[in-house]
Amino acid sequence: MARSLTTPRRRTCAFIAGMLVFGVVASSASAAPSRVRVYAAMAPTGGAGLGPAPTHPRPRVLHVPSKRSRGAWLHGVTISEYWPAPESWFVGKLVSAPGLWGRHRIDWLYSASGVSMQGQGLGLDGQMYHLASAGDGGWVTAAGQSTSPSNGWAGGAPFWRAGAFWRNPLGAVTFPLAAGGWSSEPGKRYVSLPGVSFASGPALSLTFYGSVAVDPRVIPLGSRVYIPGYRNDGRGGWFIAQDTGGGIIGRHIDVYRSPPAAAQDTGQYLTSQRVYVIKPRS
Repeated sequence: MARSLTTPRRRTCAFIAGMLVFGVVASSASAAPSRVRVYAAMAPTGGAGLGPAPTHPRPRVLHVPSKRSRGAWLHGVTISEYWPAPESWFVGKLVSAPGLWGRHRIDWLYSASGVSMQGQGLGLDGQMYHLASAGDGGWVTAAGQSTSPSNGWAGGAPFWRAGAFWRNPLGAVTFPLAAGGWSSEPGKRYVSLPGVSFASGPALSLTFYGSVAVDPRVIPLGSRVYIPGYRNDGRGGWFIAQDTGGGIIGRHIDVYRSPPAAAQDTGQYLTSQRVYVIKPRS
């Protein structure tokens, strides 16, 4: 996903297995993300093209939980990964957007693989941008039908915000490509999108492989979380629960990481895991 960027924020369902950025060509826009997130507000903490690292201290690496640790094991957890969406992976025409100077690729701004869903992304200029207001229009499928995370995307996988796109002769979503032409037949009617806006900079100060998004009803924000599958990540497998999401429901944890080398890499996806949770002291 909803969690806060400036207000609540985002995320999708555990049944969607990974997120594919659109490999759109002029003949087709039917690619749908396999794992998507709603209103994510994510901030990088250094790395190539991601700006300077923050000044907050690196979380202390803890030992593997012992019987004397003051936490508890949580079983049956799904682990997925997320990252700021790189604009360079997208193919849409450069357009202006509410709240931003300059122009950015339309599918990076509004698609279910871009800033609107991921909440934050890395622009072509090397700067971070985030979703400032999600509005209330919801989402549509590639066919242009309404869908929502509130019922597990029963209407179909989200493809685009419920506006800022054109409908082709069949009523499906299409958008202009940077190279010319359209993603899925020429657009016949534009659908506006009131209420959605963007802003420069990161929305939250998160740490690659140090922060996770959680359902706070299951894992309170501020908790320390040990994930055995990440014990060799340089931090001993320990994370801090700092983020939330509309699609992070129940026993589902999303690990914040640096963007992979290619859009086809959907990140690690683990099921039926056990994690150790140390809740913050009240």
